[in-house]
Amino acid sequence: MGSDVLRQQDPPYSSGELHVLAVDDSYVDRKVIERLLKISSFKVTVVESGTRALEYLGLDGQKKSSIGFESVKVNMIMTDYSMPGMTGYELLKKIKESSIFREIPVVIMSSENILTRIDRCLEEGAEEFLLKPVKLADVKRLKEVIVKGEGKESGGERESHKKRKRSEDCSELPSTPCSSVSCPCDPSSSSPSALSSKKYRLLAEVEQ
Repeated sequence: MGSDVLRQQDPPYSSGELHVLAVDDSYVDRKVIERLLKISSFKVTVVESGTRALEYLGLDGQKKSSIGFESVKVNMIMTDYSMPGMTGYELLKKIKESSIFREIPVVIMSSENILTRIDRCLEEGAEEFLLKPVKLADVKRLKEVIVKGEGKESGGERESHKKRKRSEDCSELPSTPCSSVSCPCDPSSSSPSALSSKKYRLLAEVEQ
């Protein structure tokens, strides 16, 4: 198993340190999001699939996980949408069905800007839907959300907040054009080759 997957050998994080579980089948994307989160002072655990994420959380149906999920504390889960075996949407549904983890903010990431996909994830309870490549500003903003306790809103309040945000974003589209990698209302999407180049460039920048 790769060194970036389920890093059980990492030293314990302090009680005040925010812990993020990042899920992505792409090695490059895992390294990018891991570095961005660490720059923002998060404790990070990275896994390569939805199945491994469920195992880490102890939601894989087993009575006892070899990882020891009884002591797992996760403040936020960030997952890619398109993954083999289990999509980010399916992982989101599993988490929201859990009485233990359903209140944890789940952020969906994707390089494809598909409005029906975005709406479906938000309706299922996702905190946000980020378009790749994820930027440092995105991570810092998410940290502020956790620190301010917005992730602890009731389901109705959170859904209302998301709908307002979605409406505000879309209402600004005619007067405030934005790129497809930063605006969830733009129906177009960047080409895979362009996004790949950006991800590799970002990885090189954060490793410097």
